Amino acid sequence: MKLFEHEAKEIFKSFKMPTPAGGVAKTPADAKKRASEVGKPVVVKAQVLAGKRGKAGGVKFADTPEEAEKHAKEILAMRINDLPVEAVLIEEKLDIEQEIYAGITIDRNERKYVVIGSAAGGMSIEELAEESPEKIIKMHVDPHLGFQPYQARDMVIAMGFEGKQINQLATFFLILWDIVESYDVELTEINPLILTKDGRFLAADARLNIDENSLYRHKNLIEKLEREPIDQNERERLATENDMAYVELDGDIACICNGAGLTMATLDTVSLYGGKASTFLDLGGGADAQRVEKGIEIALMYPKVKAILVNIMGGITRCDEVAKGIISAREDGDITVPLVIRMVGTNEEEGQEMLNKAGIPFLRTMEDAASKVVELVKEAA
Repeated sequence: MKLFEHEAKEIFKSFKMPTPAGGVAKTPADAKKRASEVGKPVVVKAQVLAGKRGKAGGVKFADTPEEAEKHAKEILAMRINDLPVEAVLIEEKLDIEQEIYAGITIDRNERKYVVIGSAAGGMSIEELAEESPEKIIKMHVDPHLGFQPYQARDMVIAMGFEGKQINQLATFFLILWDIVESYDVELTEINPLILTKDGRFLAADARLNIDENSLYRHKNLIEKLEREPIDQNERERLATENDMAYVELDGDIACICNGAGLTMATLDTVSLYGGKASTFLDLGGGADAQRVEKGIEIALMYPKVKAILVNIMGGITRCDEVAKGIISAREDGDITVPLVIRMVGTNEEEGQEMLNKAGIPFLRTMEDAASKVVELVKEAA
């Protein structure tokens, strides 16, 4: 479960972590009021469960309450990463001396939490890892001992801080660890953690993802947030409602299969032939024609999709039902990009005969299908 920035900061504040003055607003009028309460120039930040808000125009600075009201009106009318902006956070504009990164996540290879810090904050930690990995300090946490104060100080020293700043900054890492333990956190980070020109450290941003499997232990938090623990775009919501496993990726080929293992193998095979998947869509077992057609409809809602690869291995899923769904989708005008089909298994011959009669080609191996769909995308480029 992902928390909005203002929700995460409320938890940070409850652990006595310093944050900028301000508060959340759901209307332009509320934003003006919040800015007046701050009494200084402010930043107006979109509250949306998506990254890169600034690049999307979801972060603006205001010198007056009236300007904050104007910016809030603009931002509240936006969609970022296909998600509506329903609130903004109004906070004191900080006089920045340095931007720092502080975070804790799970290192699944080591089966431990890892604390991460960098004196070069303000940019994506993934980008920083690629460009300047030497600037990132990591420390794994012994699950029996937890994260100790001396470890926090060692990290801060390794990041290049000295004197009284060592204990000041170490406190942020220790508070993050307390939050991790208290809320079954998968990921939490402050980026940026600001050192102001007058010597204050403040959490200017806040990210907090809680393990959904642990939410039964945090019912009070759910009640306080007054919302369902769901952060999905329209495509993800529709897939969830139809009991389909759906994940969006960075490529342009939608892979629609039955079974997680087959779907993952299909993604790998597409990659082997030089393509990149845009969509992991697992129809599940026993998919009927209506379900297949719905899966195609959801996949095509993603703007990145330039081709579709349907790869079915019939067991309890019948190939004739799959063929019926594909034909129906085409007749309804749903299919607007090249389509490649491979299906084998239960009622394979019946399904292939139906596709033949409809003039829809199909291939017999996953390798041939992956190679063909990559070829079609390259031809269309």
